[in-house]
Amino acid sequence: MNGSGKADAGGYGGGELLIPPLNFAMVTPGVYRSGYPNSKNHAFLKKLRLKTIIYLCPEDYMAVNVQFMQSNSIRVLQFGIQGNKEPFVDIPEDAIRDALQALLDVRNHPTLIHCNKGKHRTGCLVGTLRKVQRWSLTSTIDEYRRFAGLKVRALDQQFIELFDTRKVMYDRRYKPSWL
Repeated sequence: MNGSGKADAGGYGGGELLIPPLNFAMVTPGVYRSGYPNSKNHAFLKKLRLKTIIYLCPEDYMAVNVQFMQSNSIRVLQFGIQGNKEPFVDIPEDAIRDALQALLDVRNHPTLIHCNKGKHRTGCLVGTLRKVQRWSLTSTIDEYRRFAGLKVRALDQQFIELFDTRKVMYDRRYKPSWL
């Protein structure tokens, strides 16, 4: 019970129930990943003090999320990427490169990266980040698979493997300390 005689949500005395979005995880300090957030996740996201959301889907953002982002001064950078599904839809390398460049600018941190489920498009962006960070391909693909679960896509793994990090340009004055 709190001072008002009401039970605290969650039982920890904070008052608000903090529910992370589907597949939420920290990628590296100042960078998070998840599936599409909804209104139940807003209190949790507020605690992260996000500056930017990198949204990887082509669909418009839900109005309730737009209102939350505006009221919390969170900038949404949308990179409308279709899922990498056979046989004719490929993830556009230039869109991932642009999203990666935004991710490599600390002025955008803390940042949340998300697509619908936080698996494939998010996994491809995080995979390319890992290449920039010089992770081994084995570790990078293992991380992708951990989030993709039973829905691993060979085309996503191939995209990560073949992505050319030499084409990623960013302002070194604003690069993250973990790079």
